[in-house]
Amino acid sequence: MKTIKGPGIFLAQFIEQQAPFNKLETLAEWAADLGFKALQIPCNHRHIFDVALASQSQTYCDEINGLLAQYGLVISELSTHLEGQLVAVHPAYDAAFDGFAPEQVRGNRQARQEWAINVIKQAAVASRRLGLNAHASFSGALAWPYFYPWPPHKAQLIDTAFNELAKCWKPILDHFDEQGVDLCYELHPGEDLHDGITFERFLKKVGNHSRCNILYDPSHMLLQQMDYLQFIDFYHDRIKAFHVKDAEFISSGKSGCYGGYQRWPERAGRFRSLGDGMIDFNRIFSKLTQYDYDGWAVLEWECCMKDSIIGAKEGAEFIQKQIIPVSSKPFDNFADTGDDSVQAKLMLGLT
Repeated sequence: MKTIKGPGIFLAQFIEQQAPFNKLETLAEWAADLGFKALQIPCNHRHIFDVALASQSQTYCDEINGLLAQYGLVISELSTHLEGQLVAVHPAYDAAFDGFAPEQVRGNRQARQEWAINVIKQAAVASRRLGLNAHASFSGALAWPYFYPWPPHKAQLIDTAFNELAKCWKPILDHFDEQGVDLCYELHPGEDLHDGITFERFLKKVGNHSRCNILYDPSHMLLQQMDYLQFIDFYHDRIKAFHVKDAEFISSGKSGCYGGYQRWPERAGRFRSLGDGMIDFNRIFSKLTQYDYDGWAVLEWECCMKDSIIGAKEGAEFIQKQIIPVSSKPFDNFADTGDDSVQAKLMLGLT
């Protein structure tokens, strides 16, 4: 077994215009002071991290790694969640997602998609230059408006959507393979890949591609009323990244997992800071350790109540306590009396 690395922190929810959250160096100093060991860095803030330059310049990548090393930090993964969303967008969401792209491609679906794919491919090269082996992203969605079968389920509609999704992503996965980097999809409602069944369907469409993997986030599974622990048993060989995010689901006579169009605090299912929700992280860390997950445990802070700075501080401490330092020897090694063929036959009465 291997020891999970951590704690790491996803910077997306913390980047702001004021110090110390407006520069990579000051973010690094802040995170290190809280006890984090790694940063997961989004690629949509050029002043924090320039993914285009990183894909072209080993010197820039070495400088980034060197800057973080001054604070005892490394990069866990780069993230293209927003760009991944734009790889496949149903027309119903065009206006909502247009803001994820630069102005010059807004309102032009093809140009926007080409821009997003290019950024993700840049992130693959940048990841290799930075010495990373995993990358975090979303799948995007064409079938999501039809997730509930009313009007009645149309098999051809869903199959066509997944064929098109695979057609978009297969060349990207091939590019990641060329760079030696795993592409990890965060399974998330709103994406066509949002649970185990949809991931399996996509995986089959891309020929069981070795670089098609999972960013495991149990919070999204709890809110879908999935067994997030058994999920690890099913898919541990594809889990290459891990968001440590808590959530709770309080059964209600008025609304359920769809939320009733309510604000997050009023929903039956809602995200919480680590330790404030219902997720059994003791068993999650035990299962991931059992299955030799040796990637990073990365805090993704999202909470409908608690202040983010407090959530980050508590999150670093929480993750550190969950990490299991793997033993170098069996616990009952003290009673080992040897093991050989002669002894085995003697114990079985075969001599």
